[in-house]
Amino acid sequence: MRHLLSITDLTVEELDALLDTAADIEAHPEKYEKAMEGKKLATLFFEPSTRTRLSFEAAMYELGGHVIGFAGANNSSAAKGESVRDTVRTVGCYADIIAMRHPLEGAPWAAVQSSTVPVINAGDGGHHHPTQTLADLMTLRREKGRLDHLKIGLCGDLKFGRTVHSLIGALSRYPGNEFILISPRELRVPGNIVAELAEAGIPYKEAESLEEEIGGLDALYMTRIQQERFFSAEEYLRLKDSYILDEEKMRLAKQDMIVMHPLPRVNEIDGKVDADPRACYFKQVMYGKIMRKALILKLMGETALPPRPGRVLITTGKKCRNPRCISSTEQGLEPLFYPVHQVMRHGQLTRIPTKYVCAYCEMEQM
Repeated sequence: MRHLLSITDLTVEELDALLDTAADIEAHPEKYEKAMEGKKLATLFFEPSTRTRLSFEAAMYELGGHVIGFAGANNSSAAKGESVRDTVRTVGCYADIIAMRHPLEGAPWAAVQSSTVPVINAGDGGHHHPTQTLADLMTLRREKGRLDHLKIGLCGDLKFGRTVHSLIGALSRYPGNEFILISPRELRVPGNIVAELAEAGIPYKEAESLEEEIGGLDALYMTRIQQERFFSAEEYLRLKDSYILDEEKMRLAKQDMIVMHPLPRVNEIDGKVDADPRACYFKQVMYGKIMRKALILKLMGETALPPRPGRVLITTGKKCRNPRCISSTEQGLEPLFYPVHQVMRHGQLTRIPTKYVCAYCEMEQM
């Protein structure tokens, strides 16, 4: 069956087709009112959520289907110690498709090993959030008219920001895009993502000043500093107000630049910016529901996963060093790795297979 764990599970052609389907759903919602009649979506949210969970539920109801599930690990058998794999295998007996959010990175990858129905990753720790990216892509295409040849600024928590990681993965496959990565040094984009951009020859710049970069952007993607991803309260408090977008900074931006945010926001976008016609973050919410409709239709209508380039997975006898990785905590889940290491030598990016990357959370191992 077909799952969606990462935005790169979808080809560019499939992304474009989903966007076309979403446009038709938006224009002719009556055509789809009974598309999922008799089908059930299970929302397994081990981590708090408002927009994503309700968006999935609204999407399924508007397609004529039904919804079951839970919101919070304490409301499930996970509180009794049940594994993700057993939960998903059990719920697959009751539902036709699953949308799952989990605080541990790689949890959806573990889930599909036992699932008998399609699984959608609705966010796993600081790793991926592919359905938010679908909302982001629809926003860009509707508001900017294209997904290529854009200069995109991503600002805030780029280390733990799963929406950022997924958006870079999607937009890096469209030609002519350039990324401006604006963050404190402590919250920069993970090295494996930067290495992939460098290897593909995609222009990017790491910066610390929003004021210096905002004037050249076609789109600005703001993110909050996520308290729940920090081990140290002191570190969070030191960094939480690193970037605040206000009317003064907006005056430095182009008149056709758009502002996006995956929400929820705390104080990184001043409320006065909401009245600016360039503010698109609440439009993203509506587009997200429509794109989730299109995705449910796609996954429920497919029975085969197209071939993807394979990786050789190995065991090393060690656990992943990432304490947020599902393979570090779930009993009976064998840690798996693939050998890849990227370094710069004489200005050239070279692969040396002497270190390993976790197959679940994609963190490079020491």
